[in-house]
Amino acid sequence: MSSTKHKKLSVIIPTLNEEKLIGKLLQHITLNSNGHVADVIVVDANSKDNTESKAIQLGANVIKSEEASRALQMNKGAEMATGDILYFVHADAFPPVTFAEDILQAVDEGIDFGCYRFRFKSSNPLLKINSFFTRFKFLWCRGGDQTLFIKKDIFEAEGRFNEKYVVMEDFELIQRLWRKYKFTVLPKSVIVSARKYKINGYFRVNIANLIVFRMFKKGKAPQKLKEKYHQLIRHPKDQEPGEQGS
Repeated sequence: MSSTKHKKLSVIIPTLNEEKLIGKLLQHITLNSNGHVADVIVVDANSKDNTESKAIQLGANVIKSEEASRALQMNKGAEMATGDILYFVHADAFPPVTFAEDILQAVDEGIDFGCYRFRFKSSNPLLKINSFFTRFKFLWCRGGDQTLFIKKDIFEAEGRFNEKYVVMEDFELIQRLWRKYKFTVLPKSVIVSARKYKINGYFRVNIANLIVFRMFKKGKAPQKLKEKYHQLIRHPKDQEPGEQGS
């Protein structure tokens, strides 16, 4: 891995009311960084719980965001990042223990950006169907829960996340980049919370995802995507902080 032996990752985590998960995730990241992580940046959107204090206690660099928008939050984190490779991770997504080595190896092999497969932290057999399809390189199989790594110079050169998108921001970035740069799906799985499915049910979430994805492909305005998505499903963030679970 000669070309990446001096390269490091910056892990960027956008948060809103994630006190139940942020501590476990940060400990997981730290324990498995193996000297390959330059910094861990939590970008918090004015959480009403103890997300910020927990992140600070565990050594993360915490940035405040006035707006709860993952695109905006992740861009803010990228501005502060000192690593050569940006690794965007949702608070309810736990990467493989080998994440740092996996990503560096992929970059060493010529990959510019990519993600993992995922599987849910749930015994629901229907969710295994969703997980199975995340191994394929189709846009509709993507999503922020799979985490996303990208070379920092490419991210900056190509305009970062489009902050007009409050939902589908990851799809927009991947679609914009993958005809120009080399993309891969790493053959390991991120473990993802199934809380959205617990609140709404399997079929309701998947129908909502399909409708909003089709709207996105038809070029509907970002605000329309946001309105439709929140009309169709109840998001865990709509609950009081104390009600949220993993």
